[in-house]
Amino acid sequence: MHTRPATPDDAAAIVAIYGHYVLHSYATFDLEPPPVGAWQARIAQARPEDGHHVLVAEADGAVVGYAYSGTWRDRAAYAGTVEVSAYVRDPGRGLGRALYSRLFDLVDAGPAHRSVAGIALPNDASVRLHERFGFRHVGTFSEVGRKFDRWWDVAWYERRPPAAGTAHRGAGEDRSR
Repeated sequence: MHTRPATPDDAAAIVAIYGHYVLHSYATFDLEPPPVGAWQARIAQARPEDGHHVLVAEADGAVVGYAYSGTWRDRAAYAGTVEVSAYVRDPGRGLGRALYSRLFDLVDAGPAHRSVAGIALPNDASVRLHERFGFRHVGTFSEVGRKFDRWWDVAWYERRPPAAGTAHRGAGEDRSR
């Protein structure tokens, strides 16, 4: 398995992975999978100079997961904060760790002052993944997302980049480019 920057040609595979979560999980509050064109545009508009990246994990030539960092809020004052997320085809195989390891190599080398992540609860695996990379819980909004005929809480986590010259937590995973 290796990670690499996504290309617009990866959009269909990303939509297939994400679409499963949209249709069968409360991990995202999208109610319909986005069109492939939306992901093609997101990939094409990723701005590494602003800390915005879209990565994919490949195994045996197939995309098996993706992670991204992007705009948290549209207001200019939030430009130093990125929101991150990762989705994988087969959870529990270390793909999320590998993707985040590479993603934070890139984010930490760039201009981002903070990374944030929202996690619909309960989701112990996602909480553990984020804590492994130095995220800390900063608050929970109760019953803010409605899906599958019920309300879900969302916990918010933030991460400061590590001090210069120190490796981020979660290091040691596959960092192939």
